Amino acid sequence: MDMRLTGKTAVVTGASRGIGLAIVRALTGEGMRVAAAARTISPELKETGAIALQVDLATPDGPAELIDRALDELGDLDLLVNNVGGGDADARDVVGFLDFPDDRWLLIHGLNFFSAVRATRAAMPSLLRRRGAVINISSTGARLPHFGPIAYTTAKAALTAFGKALAEEFGPRGVRVNTVSPGATRTPLWESPKGYGAALASALGLEHEQLLANLPSYNGMTTGRLIEPEEVAALVTWLASPHAGSVTGADYVIDGGAIKTV
Repeated sequence: MDMRLTGKTAVVTGASRGIGLAIVRALTGEGMRVAAAARTISPELKETGAIALQVDLATPDGPAELIDRALDELGDLDLLVNNVGGGDADARDVVGFLDFPDDRWLLIHGLNFFSAVRATRAAMPSLLRRRGAVINISSTGARLPHFGPIAYTTAKAALTAFGKALAEEFGPRGVRVNTVSPGATRTPLWESPKGYGAALASALGLEHEQLLANLPSYNGMTTGRLIEPEEVAALVTWLASPHAGSVTGADYVIDGGAIKTV
């Protein structure tokens, strides 16, 4: 299916690896001109042909700086994908509520929630001119907040609510806002030997590979496997396209059947 995105412009945050990198590849593959933001520019990101912009989105000024640079490179924006987030979780987050210090709460909410607030605020005037779209990458942790670090899942719950509120305010003015909520996905968050998955395995007394093998069943994923980043990217691409022109305010769960409620 032709997604009818050729020549349109996009900003993708957290683009150096995992879901963000897959989204950049999918959008550039559809002919979009993409500004891809990351704190560290990976060789894989450079290979996509996107405009790689190095920026720290956890800082108060980083998101606005990104949008200013993207506007200089691309002109007005058709799409903003707020993806940056959970990939920075690590051993410090394998703790309970009483052991979660303020600095981690602030960092995790800053990266997973406030970066999206700030980037969207900076991009919205341009998106309004283009009648564009915002797609926020949340998590099933927003609906199952006991799965994952408490600061992370509450930040994602805020991000999901943020998308609903934006859709209501800006839908009448031509900007669509949707959320994509992946479950356990094959990303560095789980697979990196220095990431959250490895730290969780250690805390549970398991080998890292053993945790990864059992993660789908532990999460109730009826597909029996982790989600691939390319599957999330395909959904984002469709939501960005004119084929989804009447879809706004939605939260698309892509979780391998983990969430059982209606």
